[in-house]
Amino acid sequence: MSSDNPGLAIEFRGVNKWYGSFHCLTDVNLQVERQAVMTIIGPSGAGKSTMLRCINHLERIDDGEILVEGQLVGYREVGGKLKELSDGQVAQRRQGIGMVFQRFNLFAHLSAIDNVAIGPIRVLKTPRDEALDQAAILLRRVGLAEKAASYPAHLSGGQQQRVAIARALAMRPSIMLFDEPTSALDPEMIGEVLAVIRDLVGEGLTMVLVSHEIGFAREISTRVVMMDGGLVIEEGTPAQVFGAPRSERTQAFLSKVY
Repeated sequence: MSSDNPGLAIEFRGVNKWYGSFHCLTDVNLQVERQAVMTIIGPSGAGKSTMLRCINHLERIDDGEILVEGQLVGYREVGGKLKELSDGQVAQRRQGIGMVFQRFNLFAHLSAIDNVAIGPIRVLKTPRDEALDQAAILLRRVGLAEKAASYPAHLSGGQQQRVAIARALAMRPSIMLFDEPTSALDPEMIGEVLAVIRDLVGEGLTMVLVSHEIGFAREISTRVVMMDGGLVIEEGTPAQVFGAPRSERTQAFLSKVY
């Protein structure tokens, strides 16, 4: 099964997700165009992070379909039914999707440059010297050239998150997912991470962010999605969602955070 719209990078078709009796995502239908910057907003527990993690099959869906670059995520169709792919097959399809988490997830025993280089070396089979050269370029890009030899324990939270962004970019993804990338940071560190994300806009990547940084979302997004209770409540341009929201739930949420 493939998408009939080549302009789409990501497509949700009637996606449902349960955790036991808790219906986390309910009939989600959503399209993300190639090179778009989509920000997902909403209260805690709305299903935002779960929806993001379903895109690269870190969370399994219970019903519906998700297509990335026109291909099913985590499954293949056999005789009209979906069969889950092996871990190796999932990892292969996931290569084109970079993800930046709330808590950095760096390898504590590796230096910054080795954290960035390890994916290309192990997964893409890039020669070590070439991978290290590219890692150095990426660290310079995120403003951390001088921290290449530093270990995560000796980096601030903002510096660790910038290393995590460089690590995701090292895999040459076409899609970048950001799961509340500033939520674990002290206020003075948020700006340095947002500056790196801002610099990625317009470079041909498709970007999907879950974020509470409403002003930043309004600045960089091409589309904004409001979620609550596992439902997509509203979707539109930043000007529409933030400036003239149609939903009373969106209006109430924004009145508290923006």
